[in-house]
Amino acid sequence: VQLQASGGGLVQAGGSLRLSCAASGKTSSIFRLGAMGWYRQAPGKQRELVAESSRGGITNYADSVKGRCTVSRDNTKTTVYLQMNSLKPEDTAVYYCHAEAPNRVYWGQGTQVTVSS
Repeated sequence: VQLQASGGGLVQAGGSLRLSCAASGKTSSIFRLGAMGWYRQAPGKQRELVAESSRGGITNYADSVKGRCTVSRDNTKTTVYLQMNSLKPEDTAVYYCHAEAPNRVYWGQGTQVTVSS
């Protein structure tokens, strides 16, 4: 399974971005994916969970993004989105797509989000 993330970029504080991450690979594998979501890592900091969605649609958010971000998945459950609004400079980080499968975890290549003040 490969995860291809897109949608990062440079935005001013208060702006919005939408990240997308599509899973590809063996059909039998991508349709067995469980939770999918997003982590981020800022310079000098540990990677942290931003938001995730279970296959059944149960969502989980970091306290720092609650009310500003929405995670969702498409009907096939193979693409995950992160709508980020009211962005702050402290949201600047590399955002990594993440997907869980039986017995392993997949990571995307990361997409840079930079929020200018």
